[in-house]
Amino acid sequence: MSERVQKVLAARGLGSRREIEGWIERGEVQVNNRTVKLGDQVDEHDVIRVRGRIVRRPEHPHRWIVYHKPVGEICSRSDPEGRRPVFASLPRLKGQRWVAVGRLDLNTSGLLLFTTDGELANRLMHPSMALEREYAVRVLGEVPPATQDMLREGVELEDGAARFDSLEEQGGEGANHWFHVVVSEGRNRLVRRLWDAVGVTVSRLIRVRYGPVVLGHGLKTGAVRDLETREVAGLYEAADLPVPDSVRTRGRGGPRRDPRGKPRDQRPGKAAPAGKARTSRAAREDGWSSSPPKKPGKSSSPAGRGGSRGAKPAGGRPGGRSGGGGKPGGSRQR
Repeated sequence: MSERVQKVLAARGLGSRREIEGWIERGEVQVNNRTVKLGDQVDEHDVIRVRGRIVRRPEHPHRWIVYHKPVGEICSRSDPEGRRPVFASLPRLKGQRWVAVGRLDLNTSGLLLFTTDGELANRLMHPSMALEREYAVRVLGEVPPATQDMLREGVELEDGAARFDSLEEQGGEGANHWFHVVVSEGRNRLVRRLWDAVGVTVSRLIRVRYGPVVLGHGLKTGAVRDLETREVAGLYEAADLPVPDSVRTRGRGGPRRDPRGKPRDQRPGKAAPAGKARTSRAAREDGWSSSPPKKPGKSSSPAGRGGSRGAKPAGGRPGGRSGGGGKPGGSRQR
């Protein structure tokens, strides 16, 4: 079966299709000692070279992992300022390359997905997939209901209107208040910018879910775990790709979700049933806790920095899709 050369190289984790198309345009890719052009196809018998080096077929099946990123690491492979890259903490591979599914900024911690399947990674990140990303957010001060409604309905940012698909209070103590928010697009620093647009300061931000994959209970900061088979299958379904033969879904493991992250019994655009906010420790030293809290958190009384501070409402849709899988936010200040 023949496929376009840029698709084959992307699937082997060498880079994004856009990057590889640039290599082809610059004459850096050869097939059977012939320089290829965009649109050329290859099959399993062809010998591909990139900058003179043979691209070998992977000897091992693809891998999929979750990394609990700590604050202070960058998502690039190298950094002129000498900051530690997340790739330095990942398992070493032979003949394959880790591809990150999305990014987290320097001061954000939590879930990062990595895979050796470049096509899967690129599909998961594509805006048309609209995969949900869920975050636990600690803010300074109380946030008035009117401000929360504004964030659900839409706020005008410098690169266009944006909103939280879901925003739920999760308790807090003193000046700190926790929320869980869900977005379904990957714009740069979107969660922080939305809060900033309404005059609220974010003091901590942790990604706890990407599509159907959650950070998981007990995964320490800086640690890695392999995805379970049901999680891998969920990612391929979310990306509208066939599940590899090597992946066999088995076992039970919690409520089934729509591949994009929504509970199957919840329709898009319909808010989740109202319930009491839950409170737990958002980021323990031994990892994210997804278990229900034993004691309710204390409510905070000091007035905070809530308010709109000149934020302009956007013509967004009222209400919001539920993020599903809401996890309790934390209350401990470090």
